[in-house]
Amino acid sequence: MNTALRRSHARMTAEQLPYYRATGGECELFERAWQQQIPLLLKGPTGCGKTRFVSHMAARLGLPLFTIACHDDLTAADLTGRHLLVDNETRWMDGPLTRAVREGGICYLDEVVEARKDVTVVLHPLTDDRRMLPLERTGELLQAPPGFMLVVSYNPGYQNILKSLKPSTRQRFAAIAFDFPETAVEVEILHTETGLDQHLCAGLVNLGQRIRALKGQDLEEGVSTRLLVYCATLVQSGMPIQTAVRHTLLEPLTDDDDVMAALQELAMHAFGA
Repeated sequence: MNTALRRSHARMTAEQLPYYRATGGECELFERAWQQQIPLLLKGPTGCGKTRFVSHMAARLGLPLFTIACHDDLTAADLTGRHLLVDNETRWMDGPLTRAVREGGICYLDEVVEARKDVTVVLHPLTDDRRMLPLERTGELLQAPPGFMLVVSYNPGYQNILKSLKPSTRQRFAAIAFDFPETAVEVEILHTETGLDQHLCAGLVNLGQRIRALKGQDLEEGVSTRLLVYCATLVQSGMPIQTAVRHTLLEPLTDDDDVMAALQELAMHAFGA
């Protein structure tokens, strides 16, 4: 799709794009990085909008999106492909990274630090001026087309000695730092996503911020914008707000009875019995 046609397509489908509320110049940076064939690293806490941002930009640019949720058992072969037995024949099956390189589009590796180390080795030739993907098992050397873009994300809060990106890998990417939106913006997001009354949205955001203040003390993670949207959705559907709060903002954060009691007290002060 050429640039003019892509932009026209984006304008025609603007109302159908996955909702994303920009908080700075991240949309322009993403588009420029795509145009200049620069890979992107997104870093920020769980549930702050990284994945939604990538979905929004893929739709906005009219590009296919190949999303890979990284985990401890993810191998390079899961990305590139493998030989499989199909109808008594051994056939090569492309993995999502190989498909993205062959067809063009955005390949998004979510929580890339969770994957095994051999995964980042496969990414290296795609993140410099070579933009190549070697497939040792087929003997191919694929050249990424102009429309291909590699995007990875991770949560710096979970970094430790065993799970971190090497400096040599980090410096192959331009980076965008994400965080939870400021109060007015987060209220707008909840209201737009769910239709819940703005006053109730403001109360949920205020409670979420108070819970986030406990991060590093009694909680490993604070309330994500994603969880606030879940809560607002249930309240808008008719669920009592205290019930929705318990099951979306409190229970997912802790199994500790004392911490749960403290969180419930916060919720009681915010919304009453």
